Amino acid sequence: MTTSIKRMPVWAKVITAVVLVLVVLFAGLRLAVLPGLRDLFGTETHDRSGPALLQSIQDMSRYDAASGNFQVVVDLEKDAKYLPDAIRGTRTLYVGAGTVDAYVDLGTLAKSDVTVNSDRTSATLRLPHAVLGKPALDPDRSYAVSKQRGLLDRLGDIFSDNPNSERSVQKLAAKHIGDAAKDSHLTARAEKNTTSMLDGLLRSLGFTDVTVTYGT
Repeated sequence: MTTSIKRMPVWAKVITAVVLVLVVLFAGLRLAVLPGLRDLFGTETHDRSGPALLQSIQDMSRYDAASGNFQVVVDLEKDAKYLPDAIRGTRTLYVGAGTVDAYVDLGTLAKSDVTVNSDRTSATLRLPHAVLGKPALDPDRSYAVSKQRGLLDRLGDIFSDNPNSERSVQKLAAKHIGDAAKDSHLTARAEKNTTSMLDGLLRSLGFTDVTVTYGT
């Protein structure tokens, strides 16, 4: 038996190897389609993570005045030159959900930005314009709808485990959410809410005339 295998021509060995790979892929597909078969093996999850370490503490001087919730559907396709998609290429459909905060940085205020009259009944504050924070994806609401892969990409997934396989679509989703936040009225809402907060605070301290402006 061993002698007959050694005498096989190279092309026959290649075809045999391809057939074996297809059988493995087909078996994995059957297990994915029929989860009942996969459950027969029984899986357990163990969390062996180490304790979280506090690396730094930073005092916050900004007022988060508004937050927007966004959702985007990312359709990312990667093709290989001179190869059909069935052989090499991926296409991922990903739903990204996240938030973007708009805030006013109160830590940059100088004494000249706050004017109070002698009897402390009137106050004028000049604040910097509200800005947008970085988009934050929500992992509980973000998920891959589908992922199509060529044969070579499927083979690569068998022999390697890439934990960053969805990083590209996640970064793209965050970019689209950030762009949508720029086109929204989040900063205007943040400035309005900041004005209302400061107006209520100063009036509770006895001020009857409060003026809040934005800009340098």
